[in-house]
Parts: sequence; structure tokens; C-alpha cells
Amino acid sequence: MNIAQFLHQSARRLPDRPALAIGDRVVSSYSDLSRKVQRLSSGLVEKFKLKPGDRVALGMKNCPQYWELLFACWHAGLVAVPMNAKLHAKEFEYIVANCAAKACFFDPGEFRGLDGEPREPCHSRPEDLAWLFYTSGTTGVPKGAMLTHRNLLFAAQAYFTDIDKLGPLDAILHPAPLSHGSGLYGLPHFAAGAVNVIPGSGGFEEDEIFDLLDAWPNASFFAAPTMIVRLLASRAARTPRALKTITYGGAPMYVADALRAIDLFGPRLYQLFGQGESPMTITGLPQSFHESRDRLETCGYARTGVEVKVLESGEIVTRSDCVMAGYWGNPEATALALRGGWLHTGDIGRMDEQGFLTILDRSKDMIISGGSNIYPREIEEVLLRHPAVAECSVVGRPHAEWGEEVVAFVVLKKEFPGMEIRELDALCLSNIARFKRPRDYRFVGSLPKNNYGKVLKTELRKRL
Repeated sequence: MNIAQFLHQSARRLPDRPALAIGDRVVSSYSDLSRKVQRLSSGLVEKFKLKPGDRVALGMKNCPQYWELLFACWHAGLVAVPMNAKLHAKEFEYIVANCAAKACFFDPGEFRGLDGEPREPCHSRPEDLAWLFYTSGTTGVPKGAMLTHRNLLFAAQAYFTDIDKLGPLDAILHPAPLSHGSGLYGLPHFAAGAVNVIPGSGGFEEDEIFDLLDAWPNASFFAAPTMIVRLLASRAARTPRALKTITYGGAPMYVADALRAIDLFGPRLYQLFGQGESPMTITGLPQSFHESRDRLETCGYARTGVEVKVLESGEIVTRSDCVMAGYWGNPEATALALRGGWLHTGDIGRMDEQGFLTILDRSKDMIISGGSNIYPREIEEVLLRHPAVAECSVVGRPHAEWGEEVVAFVVLKKEFPGMEIRELDALCLSNIARFKRPRDYRFVGSLPKNNYGKVLKTELRKRL
């Protein structure tokens, strides 16, 4: 079992179909890409003297060469270590040292002269490592989740079963980093012979995304909720004529934002809950529930072949063939995360009798005030109902008597230069218990986020 066969099987079946594109321009057919991968794989082995199991770090921006190198690593039996190109040099240094990478690539120009003679794909066992997925590191240093060929195959099959049926006439846009969810969801598209489209900008530009959705019918893409909010606010916002699916995850989507997204894009959204430790595959809320606008406050139910439950403590745990083998070089963290045979997600939630899961918050973000548990997301959902609020994030601040008190950081929409705190207070008091309302409001120009769009509550706590 070698995940590189996703590419090579499509190349044999659909040699002339487009595999890679930049903007609206095709740059590789499946047969071209397959040959490039084979030659590059040979070059990695012969010129870098790499052996199966060696790690290769990728710190490149989204580009066609990224896919060439990623598949070449798997073809040669190597372990790919994708890294977000926006990381700081010290963060690159940590990851490269932590995984003991034998080769690193940061620019497409480094591919010159690496080609060798085509070689057969390495025979990989299902349990062999394919991808070291470093967590985003919102708290502490990132850990490398060890993903096997079996993990990636399971995630791809779950995509076909739960999200979409794909074919050669479909496309996926990659405005989000290939080192994260977008790259993982490229795999089922390669397996189906669809085209993977890199935006000309190499990243996420709102106007460009709407243009690409016009250029590529039946296109899908993965987005963090913050990206969808930016699309909704864009002056270029319009309903695409042939959108297939938008999968969103990585952080909860507030109900108010989900409703606005449905109004613009129609029932083409699929919400997923996953982690790097169980890539993109824990629960999902299908398109049909977005069409009925039902259960939007939940993140759906367990994906096909996945078990999910909520412990008495409220923590969400899962097990499936998608769960990582462990953390690279960190047996203590592995034992803690996988204790009892379940992946402990660190998220707090509740599950109803029909199996729909609602994420209340990260366990570390829960606020305990006067002995009562307060979940920030519940307060954030209420604050976002105010027409002036663009974004908000709620954290706890130490309090001598109560232990913690609630503080809300609020970003106002541009058309609302200011507002009275009493308006937000009244909104909260009308919808949630008095002890949950914020004791302080901080109006800020923006919220600190990591390179994947997640709000850094650790940074907000430091400000307090």
C-alpha cells in the first residue's frame, strides 16, 4: 500500500486529463506528473542518498512542484514533513531538527538537476509512515503526528463515502496551505483523476477565488471559517454558477456566519471536525443539513468507520483507522493522547441521543468562575448576533475571589466605528445566564491568529 498509487493509477487510466493547474492554466497532465514524480523520486534516492523511512521537510508555498515532491517522497518510501511556508525561521529550525530531516526544500528552484531514471514505487506497508503532520502549536511547541499510508487511505475513502463522489471533470482549489487540510483533500481528487488548481497568487485572495470558481466548474475547496467570512465580506462576492462543495473546519463556524454562507453559496457546504492526529476525519455535518439549516450548531455525527464518544469529563474521544500512530519522538505525549485505545482530542463537547456532536470548547479554554464552568464559544455565538460585531473571542482572566472572570475581545465591522458596551451587555443578559456575561470588553482592530487562521487565545490571555 503506497499512497503514491493514487497518482499513478489515474495516470494509467486518464493519461491526458489535467492533473495540475495554476489559475486557469493547465501545467501538467496525469501522465506528465507521474513521469516527473518517478524521475524526481529516483533523484532523491540517488543524489541525496535517501533511504525508505528518511524524512524530507517541505517549507514551500503552494505550487505545482509541491505536489511533485510530495508524491516523489511517497514513491521512494520517504516520509514527507509538510511545513507551513509562513512559519518563522526558528519554527522551521525546530521542526527540521525534531524530525531529523535528511533533506529540506524551500524553493522550487532547488529541483534543478534532481531528476534520475524512472523507478518503481517503493513497496510500503500500511503501517509505514507517510506524513509527519506537525500541530499548529497554539499552545507550547508543535508535535509531529505520525500519519501512515493506512491513515491517508482511510481519510481519502471517507471523503468519497461522506462528502462527495469525484471524477475527472471535477476540480479542487488550493487557497489554503497544502501542508494542512487542503493538501490532505487533494489526495482523493488525485485518486479520482480530478484537477488540482493552485491559485495564481499562491494563496488566498478573495477576488481570485470567485474568478477561479467561474473558471473551473464543479470545483471544491477546503477553507477555515475565517476564510469563508472573508469571502462573504468581499466586494467580489457572488454565487458561483457551478460550485461543488466547500468543506470547512479547523475551528468552529459560528451559526450566524454559516447562515450567511448558505445564503451566498447555497447548500454546498460540508462541516468537518478533525485534528492533525485524526486528519479531517472525526465527525461531519453533510450538505443536506445546510440545505435544511438544521443542526448548524453541531459539527455533525461520526464519519463512516469512525467511533466517537464523550467521556464523563466532557472530553471528546475517537478511534478509527484514521487515528495517528503516535507523536514523533514523544512516547509520553503519545501515551497520554492515545490512552485506553482512544484518541483524546482535548475538546469538550456533548452528544445528543441521535449522535450529533456539539463542541463546547477546547478543554484548556474553558473558564471556571465561582465553581461554574463557562464555555467561551457560547458567549461568542451571542456576541456575533450584534450587527456591529465582525469577530470576537472570549477568554478567562484571573480573579482573586472567583478564580476567573470573563473578558471579551471584540472586532467591529468597518461601518461601525464605535459602540456602547451596554449594548453588548444587554444582548448577553437577554440570552445567557448573568454569571457568564463578560466583565470586561476590549475593542481591538484584529484578533491574533496562527498561520491556519485559528485565533490564538494564548496571546489574548497574555494581553490581560
